[in-house]
Amino acid sequence: MPFVKHISAALFAVISLVTPLRAEIQIQPVLSPNGHSAWLVEDHSIPFVALDIRFEGGTNLDEPGKRGATYMMTGLLEEGAGDLTAQGFAEAVQGLAAEFSFSSYRDTVAISARMLTENRDAAAALLHEALSNPRFDADAVERVRGQIQSILASQAQDPNAIAGQTFNALAFGDHPYASAEEGTPDSIASLTRDDLIMAHRNALVTSRVSIGASGDITAEELGDLIDRLLEGLPQTGPALPSMAGFSPNTRQAVIDYPSPQSVILFGMEGIAMDDPDFFPAFVLNEIIGGGFRARLMEELRVKRGLTYGVGTSLSTADWQPMWLGQFSSSNATVGQALELVDQILRDVAENGVTDEELLRAKRYMTGAYPLRFDGNGSIAGIMAGMQQSGMPIDYIANRNAFVEAVTSEDIARVAKRLLDIDKMLTVVVGQPEGLNTAP
Repeated sequence: MPFVKHISAALFAVISLVTPLRAEIQIQPVLSPNGHSAWLVEDHSIPFVALDIRFEGGTNLDEPGKRGATYMMTGLLEEGAGDLTAQGFAEAVQGLAAEFSFSSYRDTVAISARMLTENRDAAAALLHEALSNPRFDADAVERVRGQIQSILASQAQDPNAIAGQTFNALAFGDHPYASAEEGTPDSIASLTRDDLIMAHRNALVTSRVSIGASGDITAEELGDLIDRLLEGLPQTGPALPSMAGFSPNTRQAVIDYPSPQSVILFGMEGIAMDDPDFFPAFVLNEIIGGGFRARLMEELRVKRGLTYGVGTSLSTADWQPMWLGQFSSSNATVGQALELVDQILRDVAENGVTDEELLRAKRYMTGAYPLRFDGNGSIAGIMAGMQQSGMPIDYIANRNAFVEAVTSEDIARVAKRLLDIDKMLTVVVGQPEGLNTAP
Protein backbone atom coordinates (compact mmCIF):
# COMPACT_ATOMS: atom_id res chain seq x y z
CA MET A 1 0.00 0.00 0.00
CA PRO A 2 1.44 3.38 -0.87
CA PHE A 3 1.18 5.33 2.40
CA VAL A 4 0.86 9.12 2.54
CA LYS A 5 3.86 10.78 0.93
CA HIS A 6 5.71 13.87 2.07
CA ILE A 7 5.74 16.11 -1.01
CA SER A 8 6.85 19.70 -1.08
CA ALA A 9 5.48 22.39 -3.37
CA ALA A 10 9.04 23.34 -4.28
CA LEU A 11 9.83 19.84 -5.50
CA PHE A 12 6.61 19.67 -7.49
CA ALA A 13 7.62 22.90 -9.21
CA VAL A 14 10.95 21.38 -10.19
CA ILE A 15 9.47 18.08 -11.36
CA SER A 16 6.95 19.89 -13.54
CA LEU A 17 9.82 21.27 -15.61
CA VAL A 18 11.14 17.85 -16.60
CA THR A 19 10.97 17.19 -20.33
CA PRO A 20 7.86 15.02 -20.83
CA LEU A 21 9.26 12.76 -23.54
CA ARG A 22 12.75 11.62 -24.45
CA ALA A 23 13.54 10.19 -27.84
CA GLU A 24 16.33 7.98 -26.53
CA ILE A 25 17.26 6.66 -23.10
CA GLN A 26 20.98 6.21 -22.49
CA ILE A 27 21.44 3.85 -19.53
CA GLN A 28 24.77 3.53 -17.75
CA PRO A 29 25.53 0.55 -15.50
CA VAL A 30 27.02 1.71 -12.20
CA LEU A 31 28.97 -0.32 -9.66
CA SER A 32 29.45 1.31 -6.26
CA PRO A 33 32.71 1.02 -4.31
CA ASN A 34 31.00 -1.53 -2.04
CA GLY A 35 29.84 -3.62 -4.99
CA HIS A 36 26.20 -2.51 -5.32
CA SER A 37 24.94 -2.19 -8.89
CA ALA A 38 22.52 0.34 -10.33
CA TRP A 39 21.41 1.77 -13.65
CA LEU A 40 21.65 5.48 -14.32
CA VAL A 41 20.28 7.94 -16.85
CA GLU A 42 22.17 11.21 -16.44
CA ASP A 43 20.20 14.39 -17.03
CA HIS A 44 21.79 17.61 -15.81
CA SER A 45 19.15 19.92 -17.27
CA ILE A 46 17.22 20.11 -13.99
CA PRO A 47 18.95 20.12 -10.55
CA PHE A 48 17.30 17.10 -8.98
CA VAL A 49 17.63 13.31 -9.03
CA ALA A 50 15.06 10.54 -8.77
CA LEU A 51 15.89 7.19 -7.19
CA ASP A 52 13.92 3.96 -7.20
CA ILE A 53 15.11 1.20 -4.85
CA ARG A 54 13.45 -2.22 -4.89
CA PHE A 55 14.06 -5.14 -2.55
CA GLU A 56 12.95 -8.49 -3.94
CA GLY A 57 10.72 -10.58 -1.69
CA GLY A 58 8.04 -8.17 -0.57
CA THR A 59 5.10 -9.38 1.48
CA ASN A 60 5.86 -12.95 0.38
CA LEU A 61 8.43 -12.94 3.18
CA ASP A 62 5.87 -12.67 5.99
CA GLU A 63 6.52 -15.36 8.57
CA PRO A 64 3.80 -17.90 9.44
CA GLY A 65 1.05 -16.32 11.46
CA LYS A 66 2.44 -12.82 10.81
CA ARG A 67 0.59 -11.93 7.59
CA GLY A 68 0.69 -8.19 7.02
CA ALA A 69 3.94 -7.62 8.93
CA THR A 70 5.92 -6.48 5.88
CA TYR A 71 3.05 -4.29 4.71
CA MET A 72 2.73 -2.66 8.11
CA MET A 73 6.50 -2.30 8.53
CA THR A 74 6.78 -0.49 5.19
CA GLY A 75 4.11 1.98 6.25
CA LEU A 76 6.14 2.79 9.36
CA LEU A 77 9.42 3.62 7.61
CA GLU A 78 8.41 7.28 7.36
CA GLU A 79 6.93 7.38 10.86
CA GLY A 80 10.13 8.36 12.61
CA ALA A 81 13.78 7.33 12.27
CA GLY A 82 16.89 7.73 14.39
CA ASP A 83 16.42 10.73 16.68
CA LEU A 84 13.40 12.01 14.75
CA THR A 85 9.82 11.27 15.71
CA ALA A 86 7.17 10.95 13.00
CA GLN A 87 6.49 14.67 13.08
CA GLY A 88 10.18 15.52 13.15
CA PHE A 89 10.86 13.24 10.20
CA ALA A 90 8.03 14.79 8.17
CA GLU A 91 9.29 18.28 8.93
CA ALA A 92 12.86 17.35 7.98
CA VAL A 93 11.73 15.92 4.64
CA GLN A 94 9.67 19.00 3.90
CA GLY A 95 12.48 21.30 4.93
CA LEU A 96 14.76 19.68 2.36
CA ALA A 97 12.13 19.93 -0.41
CA ALA A 98 12.45 16.15 -0.80
CA GLU A 99 9.93 13.41 -1.46
CA PHE A 100 10.11 9.85 -0.13
CA SER A 101 7.64 7.06 -0.80
CA PHE A 102 7.59 3.60 0.82
CA SER A 103 5.44 0.81 -0.60
CA SER A 104 5.16 -2.96 -0.34
CA TYR A 105 3.77 -5.46 -2.82
CA ARG A 106 3.70 -9.22 -3.14
CA ASP A 107 7.18 -9.49 -4.66
CA THR A 108 8.76 -6.17 -3.74
CA VAL A 109 9.38 -3.52 -1.14
CA ALA A 110 9.81 -0.31 -3.15
CA ILE A 111 11.30 3.00 -2.07
CA SER A 112 11.30 6.05 -4.28
CA ALA A 113 13.01 9.34 -3.57
CA ARG A 114 13.21 12.73 -5.24
CA MET A 115 15.81 15.18 -4.01
CA LEU A 116 17.25 18.50 -5.15
CA THR A 117 20.94 18.53 -6.01
CA GLU A 118 21.74 21.21 -3.43
CA ASN A 119 20.13 19.12 -0.65
CA ARG A 120 21.09 15.68 -1.93
CA ASP A 121 23.55 14.73 0.81
CA ALA A 122 21.22 15.78 3.62
CA ALA A 123 18.22 14.09 1.99
CA ALA A 124 20.20 10.89 1.45
CA ALA A 125 21.26 10.88 5.10
CA LEU A 126 17.62 11.23 6.13
CA LEU A 127 16.52 8.41 3.82
CA HIS A 128 19.33 6.22 5.16
CA GLU A 129 17.98 6.72 8.67
CA ALA A 130 14.51 5.65 7.53
CA LEU A 131 15.88 2.51 5.86
CA SER A 132 18.36 1.45 8.50
CA ASN A 133 17.07 2.85 11.77
CA PRO A 134 13.25 3.13 11.84
CA ARG A 135 11.86 3.82 15.29
CA PHE A 136 8.61 1.83 15.32
CA ASP A 137 7.34 4.04 18.14
CA ALA A 138 4.26 2.72 19.92
CA ASP A 139 2.02 5.64 18.91
CA ALA A 140 3.06 5.34 15.26
CA VAL A 141 2.54 1.58 15.30
CA GLU A 142 -1.00 2.01 16.61
CA ARG A 143 -1.74 4.78 14.13
CA VAL A 144 -0.64 2.68 11.14
CA ARG A 145 -2.35 -0.39 12.59
CA GLY A 146 -5.58 1.60 12.63
CA GLN A 147 -5.05 2.73 9.04
CA ILE A 148 -4.64 -0.85 7.89
CA GLN A 149 -7.66 -2.05 9.87
CA SER A 150 -9.68 0.67 8.16
CA ILE A 151 -8.42 -0.47 4.75
CA LEU A 152 -9.32 -4.08 5.55
CA ALA A 153 -12.81 -3.07 6.65
CA SER A 154 -13.28 -1.16 3.41
CA GLN A 155 -12.02 -4.06 1.32
CA ALA A 156 -14.44 -6.42 3.03
CA GLN A 157 -17.28 -4.36 1.51
CA ASP A 158 -15.66 -3.78 -1.90
CA PRO A 159 -16.81 -6.27 -4.57
CA ASN A 160 -13.64 -5.77 -6.59
CA ALA A 161 -11.46 -6.56 -3.58
CA ILE A 162 -13.67 -9.53 -2.68
CA ALA A 163 -13.32 -10.88 -6.22
CA GLY A 164 -9.55 -10.55 -6.17
CA GLN A 165 -9.11 -12.13 -2.75
CA THR A 166 -11.44 -15.01 -3.62
CA PHE A 167 -9.65 -15.62 -6.91
CA ASN A 168 -6.24 -15.71 -5.21
CA ALA A 169 -7.43 -17.99 -2.43
CA LEU A 170 -8.85 -20.46 -4.94
CA ALA A 171 -5.91 -20.23 -7.34
CA PHE A 172 -2.84 -20.45 -5.13
CA GLY A 173 -3.50 -22.86 -2.26
CA ASP A 174 -1.14 -22.28 0.66
CA HIS A 175 1.28 -19.99 -1.20
CA PRO A 176 1.61 -16.39 0.07
CA TYR A 177 -0.12 -15.26 -3.13
CA ALA A 178 -3.29 -16.87 -1.81
CA SER A 179 -3.75 -14.37 1.03
CA ALA A 180 -4.03 -10.60 1.15
CA GLU A 181 -0.69 -8.84 1.54
CA GLU A 182 -2.30 -6.40 3.99
CA GLY A 183 -3.02 -9.28 6.37
CA THR A 184 -6.29 -9.97 8.17
CA PRO A 185 -7.94 -8.06 11.03
CA ASP A 186 -6.73 -10.75 13.44
CA SER A 187 -3.16 -10.95 12.14
CA ILE A 188 -2.76 -7.16 12.10
CA ALA A 189 -4.17 -6.89 15.62
CA SER A 190 -1.62 -9.40 16.92
CA LEU A 191 1.54 -7.92 15.37
CA THR A 192 4.12 -6.67 17.87
CA ARG A 193 7.05 -4.31 17.56
CA ASP A 194 9.37 -7.33 17.50
CA ASP A 195 7.42 -8.71 14.52
CA LEU A 196 7.95 -5.44 12.67
CA ILE A 197 11.66 -5.43 13.47
CA MET A 198 11.93 -8.97 12.08
CA ALA A 199 9.96 -8.02 8.96
CA HIS A 200 12.36 -5.11 8.44
CA ARG A 201 15.35 -7.42 8.83
CA ASN A 202 13.91 -9.95 6.39
CA ALA A 203 12.79 -7.55 3.68
CA LEU A 204 15.52 -4.92 3.26
CA VAL A 205 18.31 -7.22 2.11
CA THR A 206 21.08 -5.74 -0.02
CA SER A 207 21.78 -8.89 -2.04
CA ARG A 208 18.26 -8.55 -3.48
CA VAL A 209 18.23 -4.84 -4.25
CA SER A 210 17.70 -3.23 -7.66
CA ILE A 211 18.31 0.50 -8.13
CA GLY A 212 17.41 2.93 -10.88
CA ALA A 213 18.46 6.58 -10.89
CA SER A 214 17.75 9.43 -13.27
CA GLY A 215 18.68 13.06 -13.12
CA ASP A 216 21.43 15.42 -12.03
CA ILE A 217 24.03 12.97 -10.76
CA THR A 218 27.14 11.32 -12.18
CA ALA A 219 27.98 7.62 -12.05
CA GLU A 220 30.67 8.23 -9.41
CA GLU A 221 28.32 10.31 -7.28
CA LEU A 222 25.59 7.68 -7.56
CA GLY A 223 27.95 4.90 -6.48
CA ASP A 224 28.86 6.81 -3.33
CA LEU A 225 25.22 7.67 -2.69
CA ILE A 226 24.12 4.04 -2.95
CA ASP A 227 26.72 2.90 -0.46
CA ARG A 228 25.61 5.54 2.03
CA LEU A 229 21.94 4.61 1.61
CA LEU A 230 22.46 0.86 2.05
CA GLU A 231 25.06 1.02 4.83
CA GLY A 232 24.07 -1.13 7.80
CA LEU A 233 21.36 -3.14 6.04
CA PRO A 234 21.68 -6.95 6.08
CA GLN A 235 23.27 -8.63 3.08
CA THR A 236 21.29 -11.87 3.27
CA GLY A 237 17.80 -12.85 4.33
CA PRO A 238 15.32 -15.71 4.41
CA ALA A 239 14.71 -17.85 1.34
CA LEU A 240 12.29 -16.57 -1.26
CA PRO A 241 9.12 -18.61 -1.82
CA SER A 242 8.81 -21.36 -4.41
CA MET A 243 6.55 -21.21 -7.46
CA ALA A 244 2.91 -20.86 -6.55
CA GLY A 245 1.39 -22.95 -9.31
CA PHE A 246 -2.17 -22.45 -10.54
CA SER A 247 -4.36 -25.27 -9.34
CA PRO A 248 -7.89 -24.16 -8.38
CA ASN A 249 -10.23 -26.94 -7.27
CA THR A 250 -13.14 -25.26 -9.02
CA ARG A 251 -13.67 -23.40 -12.27
CA GLN A 252 -16.39 -21.03 -11.11
CA ALA A 253 -17.21 -19.38 -7.79
CA VAL A 254 -20.11 -17.08 -7.01
CA ILE A 255 -19.96 -14.85 -3.95
CA ASP A 256 -23.34 -13.42 -2.98
CA TYR A 257 -23.24 -9.63 -2.79
CA PRO A 258 -26.29 -7.37 -2.73
CA SER A 259 -25.83 -5.12 -5.74
CA PRO A 260 -27.64 -4.51 -9.05
CA GLN A 261 -24.52 -5.58 -10.91
CA SER A 262 -21.84 -8.23 -10.55
CA VAL A 263 -18.06 -8.02 -10.70
CA ILE A 264 -16.49 -10.76 -12.80
CA LEU A 265 -12.82 -11.75 -12.57
CA PHE A 266 -11.45 -14.49 -14.80
CA GLY A 267 -7.98 -15.84 -15.41
CA MET A 268 -5.64 -18.65 -16.25
CA GLU A 269 -1.95 -19.43 -16.16
CA GLY A 270 0.12 -16.86 -18.04
CA ILE A 271 3.53 -16.67 -19.70
CA ALA A 272 6.66 -15.40 -17.95
CA MET A 273 8.72 -12.52 -19.31
CA ASP A 274 11.73 -14.72 -19.98
CA ASP A 275 9.65 -17.15 -22.05
CA PRO A 276 10.26 -16.99 -25.84
CA ASP A 277 6.50 -16.67 -26.28
CA PHE A 278 6.14 -13.64 -24.04
CA PHE A 279 6.01 -10.97 -26.74
CA PRO A 280 3.46 -12.82 -28.87
CA ALA A 281 1.39 -13.22 -25.68
CA PHE A 282 1.89 -9.52 -24.93
CA VAL A 283 0.56 -8.50 -28.33
CA LEU A 284 -2.22 -11.09 -28.16
CA ASN A 285 -3.40 -9.64 -24.85
CA GLU A 286 -3.59 -6.18 -26.42
CA ILE A 287 -5.77 -7.56 -29.21
CA ILE A 288 -8.11 -9.43 -26.87
CA GLY A 289 -8.53 -6.98 -24.01
CA GLY A 290 -5.91 -4.27 -23.97
CA GLY A 291 -7.89 -1.23 -25.05
CA PHE A 292 -11.10 0.28 -26.37
CA ARG A 293 -10.72 -1.37 -29.79
CA ALA A 294 -9.87 -4.78 -28.33
CA ARG A 295 -12.09 -7.67 -29.28
CA LEU A 296 -13.71 -8.13 -25.86
CA MET A 297 -14.55 -4.44 -25.64
CA GLU A 298 -15.92 -4.39 -29.15
CA GLU A 299 -18.16 -7.42 -28.62
CA LEU A 300 -19.30 -6.86 -25.03
CA ARG A 301 -19.62 -3.09 -24.84
CA VAL A 302 -19.83 -1.59 -28.31
CA LYS A 303 -22.06 -4.18 -29.98
CA ARG A 304 -24.16 -5.42 -27.05
CA GLY A 305 -23.88 -2.96 -24.16
CA LEU A 306 -23.23 -5.74 -21.64
CA THR A 307 -20.60 -3.78 -19.73
CA TYR A 308 -19.14 -0.32 -19.48
CA GLY A 309 -15.62 -1.69 -19.83
CA VAL A 310 -13.65 -4.93 -19.93
CA GLY A 311 -9.91 -5.38 -19.86
CA THR A 312 -7.26 -8.08 -19.66
CA SER A 313 -3.62 -8.08 -18.65
CA LEU A 314 -0.56 -10.29 -18.38
CA SER A 315 0.54 -10.46 -14.76
CA THR A 316 4.27 -11.14 -14.59
CA ALA A 317 4.37 -11.93 -10.87
CA ASP A 318 7.66 -13.54 -9.87
CA TRP A 319 6.22 -16.84 -8.67
CA GLN A 320 3.28 -17.39 -11.03
CA PRO A 321 2.58 -15.49 -14.25
CA MET A 322 -1.13 -15.13 -14.95
CA TRP A 323 -3.45 -13.87 -17.67
CA LEU A 324 -6.36 -12.01 -16.06
CA GLY A 325 -9.52 -10.22 -17.15
CA GLN A 326 -12.19 -8.26 -15.33
CA PHE A 327 -15.47 -6.48 -15.99
CA SER A 328 -18.80 -5.64 -14.39
CA SER A 329 -22.23 -6.38 -15.77
CA SER A 330 -25.86 -6.12 -14.74
CA ASN A 331 -26.91 -9.20 -12.78
CA ALA A 332 -29.43 -10.04 -15.48
CA THR A 333 -26.77 -10.15 -18.22
CA VAL A 334 -23.87 -11.88 -16.43
CA GLY A 335 -24.65 -15.26 -17.93
CA GLN A 336 -24.85 -13.83 -21.45
CA ALA A 337 -21.64 -11.87 -20.99
CA LEU A 338 -19.66 -14.84 -19.70
CA GLU A 339 -20.88 -17.06 -22.52
CA LEU A 340 -19.69 -14.45 -24.97
CA VAL A 341 -16.28 -14.17 -23.27
CA ASP A 342 -15.96 -17.94 -23.54
CA GLN A 343 -16.90 -17.87 -27.24
CA ILE A 344 -14.45 -15.09 -28.05
CA LEU A 345 -11.53 -16.74 -26.29
CA ARG A 346 -12.24 -20.11 -27.89
CA ASP A 347 -12.46 -18.48 -31.30
CA VAL A 348 -9.09 -16.75 -30.86
CA ALA A 349 -7.54 -19.99 -29.60
CA GLU A 350 -8.81 -21.88 -32.63
CA ASN A 351 -8.56 -19.25 -35.38
CA GLY A 352 -6.05 -16.63 -34.26
CA VAL A 353 -6.63 -12.96 -35.04
CA THR A 354 -7.02 -10.87 -38.17
CA ASP A 355 -4.17 -9.05 -39.89
CA GLU A 356 -5.93 -5.77 -39.16
CA GLU A 357 -6.11 -6.53 -35.44
CA LEU A 358 -2.42 -7.43 -35.35
CA LEU A 359 -1.35 -4.32 -37.25
CA ARG A 360 -3.49 -2.02 -35.08
CA ALA A 361 -2.18 -3.53 -31.84
CA LYS A 362 1.46 -3.27 -32.89
CA ARG A 363 1.01 0.32 -34.07
CA TYR A 364 -0.52 1.33 -30.74
CA MET A 365 2.00 -0.56 -28.59
CA THR A 366 5.05 0.87 -30.33
CA GLY A 367 3.63 4.37 -30.49
CA ALA A 368 2.54 4.52 -26.85
CA TYR A 369 5.71 3.04 -25.36
CA PRO A 370 7.84 6.24 -25.36
CA LEU A 371 5.11 8.01 -23.40
CA ARG A 372 6.03 5.93 -20.36
CA PHE A 373 9.31 7.83 -20.02
CA ASP A 374 7.68 11.07 -18.93
CA GLY A 375 10.17 12.19 -16.31
CA ASN A 376 13.08 11.19 -14.11
CA GLY A 377 10.85 9.41 -11.59
CA SER A 378 9.24 7.21 -14.23
CA ILE A 379 12.60 6.39 -15.78
CA ALA A 380 14.15 5.44 -12.45
CA GLY A 381 11.20 3.18 -11.63
CA ILE A 382 11.27 1.48 -15.02
CA MET A 383 14.99 0.76 -14.73
CA ALA A 384 14.68 -0.69 -11.23
CA GLY A 385 11.81 -2.88 -12.39
CA MET A 386 13.79 -4.05 -15.41
CA GLN A 387 16.68 -5.14 -13.20
CA GLN A 388 14.44 -6.98 -10.78
CA SER A 389 12.79 -8.80 -13.70
CA GLY A 390 16.16 -9.84 -15.11
CA MET A 391 15.78 -7.80 -18.30
CA PRO A 392 18.88 -6.74 -20.26
CA ILE A 393 20.09 -3.16 -20.11
CA ASP A 394 19.29 -2.66 -23.82
CA TYR A 395 15.67 -3.76 -23.44
CA ILE A 396 14.27 -0.23 -23.84
CA ALA A 397 16.12 0.24 -27.12
CA ASN A 398 14.94 -3.13 -28.48
CA ARG A 399 11.47 -3.43 -27.02
CA ASN A 400 9.54 -2.02 -30.00
CA ALA A 401 11.50 -4.24 -32.38
CA PHE A 402 10.37 -7.26 -30.35
CA VAL A 403 6.77 -6.13 -30.73
CA GLU A 404 7.15 -5.50 -34.46
CA ALA A 405 8.65 -8.96 -34.96
CA VAL A 406 5.49 -10.74 -33.77
CA THR A 407 3.76 -12.50 -36.67
CA SER A 408 0.28 -13.91 -37.24
CA GLU A 409 1.78 -17.37 -36.94
CA ASP A 410 3.26 -16.47 -33.54
CA ILE A 411 -0.12 -15.21 -32.38
CA ALA A 412 -1.91 -18.37 -33.55
CA ARG A 413 0.63 -20.62 -31.81
CA VAL A 414 0.59 -18.72 -28.53
CA ALA A 415 -3.20 -18.34 -28.53
CA LYS A 416 -3.53 -22.13 -28.52
CA ARG A 417 -1.01 -22.34 -25.69
CA LEU A 418 -2.26 -19.47 -23.53
CA LEU A 419 -6.04 -19.62 -23.93
CA ASP A 420 -6.75 -22.95 -22.28
CA ILE A 421 -10.37 -22.04 -21.58
CA ASP A 422 -11.23 -25.29 -19.84
CA LYS A 423 -8.73 -24.38 -17.13
CA MET A 424 -9.94 -20.82 -16.66
CA LEU A 425 -11.07 -19.77 -13.17
CA THR A 426 -14.00 -17.35 -12.96
CA VAL A 427 -15.15 -15.53 -9.83
CA VAL A 428 -18.43 -13.61 -9.78
CA VAL A 429 -19.32 -11.28 -6.92
CA GLY A 430 -22.94 -10.21 -6.99
CA GLN A 431 -26.29 -11.85 -7.59
CA PRO A 432 -25.84 -13.04 -11.18
CA GLU A 433 -28.46 -14.61 -13.39
CA GLY A 434 -28.16 -17.08 -16.24
CA LEU A 435 -24.88 -18.70 -15.22
CA ASN A 436 -23.94 -22.09 -16.55
CA THR A 437 -23.28 -23.93 -13.28
CA ALA A 438 -21.97 -27.13 -14.82
CA PRO A 439 -18.57 -28.11 -13.34
